[in-house]
Amino acid sequence: MTERTSIRVTHDVLTIGRISVDVYPNEIGIPLGEVNTFGKYLGGSATNVAVAAARHGRSSSVITRVGDDEFGRYLERELDKFSVDRSHVRRIDGMQTPVTFCAIMPPDDFPLYFYGRLPTAPDWKIQADELDLDAIRSARIFWSTVTGLSQEPSAAAHIAAHEVRDRNALTEGQHTILDLDYRPMFWESAEAARARIAQVLPHVTVAIGNDTECAVAVGAGTPDEQADRLLAAGVEIAVVKLGPAGVMAKTRTERVVSAPVPVQTVNGLGAGDSFGGAFCHGLLSGWPLEEILDYANAAGAIVASRLACSDDMPTPSEVNGLLAERGRNVPGLLTSEVSE
Repeated sequence: MTERTSIRVTHDVLTIGRISVDVYPNEIGIPLGEVNTFGKYLGGSATNVAVAAARHGRSSSVITRVGDDEFGRYLERELDKFSVDRSHVRRIDGMQTPVTFCAIMPPDDFPLYFYGRLPTAPDWKIQADELDLDAIRSARIFWSTVTGLSQEPSAAAHIAAHEVRDRNALTEGQHTILDLDYRPMFWESAEAARARIAQVLPHVTVAIGNDTECAVAVGAGTPDEQADRLLAAGVEIAVVKLGPAGVMAKTRTERVVSAPVPVQTVNGLGAGDSFGGAFCHGLLSGWPLEEILDYANAAGAIVASRLACSDDMPTPSEVNGLLAERGRNVPGLLTSEVSE
């Protein structure tokens, strides 16, 4: 058995990557060009996961970059509002903070329009020599996304961060999670993405993705085949989202499928990030894999039934309430309890 070292732990959940101002229409079900009023929110997948984890009582932080502008300062205030530590957030002179528009066309059409992100954005300017490697090394969970690998110098920073999260150097209960979050508009090709993913997978303990994202990472196949390939690459828990069929997770000794928690969908965009923050909470709580998946599914469903992402991340009492209402298993911890 590999001997695990003892190191100082600072954050329960430390994420790295995308941040933006999300601009969502207040008018549902009409084309974006016909919308008259909008609301603005903190957004960006890695940042949303940090917010979701904080909602579950976890100490969380995000490594990211914003422009030195009013939108950047707005995002900093929002991080403070959500109790997400922003000591790893920096402003980039001369760059604009990205803005992301979305049309809300339930039940399953939520097109995104990225402004100020291409050809590059502040969070793709994270540099390896700026990283607090001690904070990365000591976090109980370190979360990154494939989008962060799509441009330099961000890609080199992500690879450097993963290298200090060597699986053999992690203490018991630490995890390195890769969100397979593949967005084709940010890549030259799926093959380029797969090559970058291959560089970090040896350092990853948990990989999470849907069928398309898993196919980019390890090739097309059935969910079980994709999970087995992720496990063969060294991952300890492979999570494959099955769409309407729920989600499956496999380890080397266990296979669990969690059925979805049906809700009336308003905006499906934040569901995956809510799932991620809740998954982190369950993992850190030491719950059985089946309970983690059920809890994360319910957390994702709650956000899908609401308009915003960060602002609508659920609390443990809301998630447990939905599980109980639907006759699903509620994890063994008290609603207000967070394991140490």
